Amino acid sequence: MLTNADMDSRSALACLLVGQPTLRRRVKQGAFAALDQRISLRYAMTSLTLAETGAYIAHHVKLAGRADTLFSDDAVARIHEVSRGLPRAVNNLATAALIATYAAGKTIADEQAAGRAIAETDSE
Repeated sequence: MLTNADMDSRSALACLLVGQPTLRRRVKQGAFAALDQRISLRYAMTSLTLAETGAYIAHHVKLAGRADTLFSDDAVARIHEVSRGLPRAVNNLATAALIATYAAGKTIADEQAAGRAIAETDSE
């Protein structure tokens, strides 16, 4: 249906294209020019700020049932810096930092635990 010749005369299809930034770049390529011209509304989610990253991590910790602090400010800053504020990367690094914290016998993820998490995820 995407290549239907009648698409300019009637709206036979409505769809959402949701994806990573690579999808936006790919749609801009010449092979997808007809599709790109038919996209009527675009939205790109921006990265989280440092404050938003801290609030995002705290919110997920709260959803997991913990009210206490599990991440030091320097750990949050390091996670934010390396993840560039991308939520999926924040999730992955925060989880790895919690595992490193547990393995070290500590109760709060600090910058050292964040560093271990970064090293672990960079090695993959």
